[in-house]
Amino acid sequence: MIIIVDYGLGNIRAFANVYKRLNIPCSIVSESEGLESATKLILPGVGAFDEAMGLLNKSGMRELLDELVLERKVPVLGICIGMHMLAHSSEEGSVPGLGWLEGTVKKFDSTMLTDQTPLPHMGWNNVMIRQSSPLFNALEDSPTFYFLHSYFFTCAHREDVLAEADYGSRFACAVQAGNVYGVQFHPEKSHHNGVQLLKNFGEM
Repeated sequence: MIIIVDYGLGNIRAFANVYKRLNIPCSIVSESEGLESATKLILPGVGAFDEAMGLLNKSGMRELLDELVLERKVPVLGICIGMHMLAHSSEEGSVPGLGWLEGTVKKFDSTMLTDQTPLPHMGWNNVMIRQSSPLFNALEDSPTFYFLHSYFFTCAHREDVLAEADYGSRFACAVQAGNVYGVQFHPEKSHHNGVQLLKNFGEM
């Protein structure tokens, strides 16, 4: 069962609607009791890092989520702020992240941007796939996805970068370490490419 973690932020219903159309079972869970059936986890998120981590830490789900991901090795997909939460820390705040994937979150360097590339990075961008992954099955070589963010994930290990995008400079937009996956873009807003990526995750 795919469990969509509802800690108070993110386009929860949009993910559930995609999986309903794909006829892939999923459930929205906001309490730890509902997590036990998880064979995969989706950690969505929008907004600010500290707010997201604060809500998750107060949700009562944090301890079991750590166990599922770190000990039971249940695959998890962090999306946007959910991806940032996978890191140890973020320049956007002071609350520690989950630390499920080694890295930190940094803000775009505004000196690298022009009037045509303001913050936040918002809109459609091509994604340059750097490593083959089941996450990208049936996608073209440089698929487009929808982005909305001012911060990006910096991996501690280069081999954890699955794909990059360019916004003033190249940044990691898809990452993986073992059973932990993250994407910066919003697949639930990315039409057929996003649907295919969520399908791929569901069928991994």
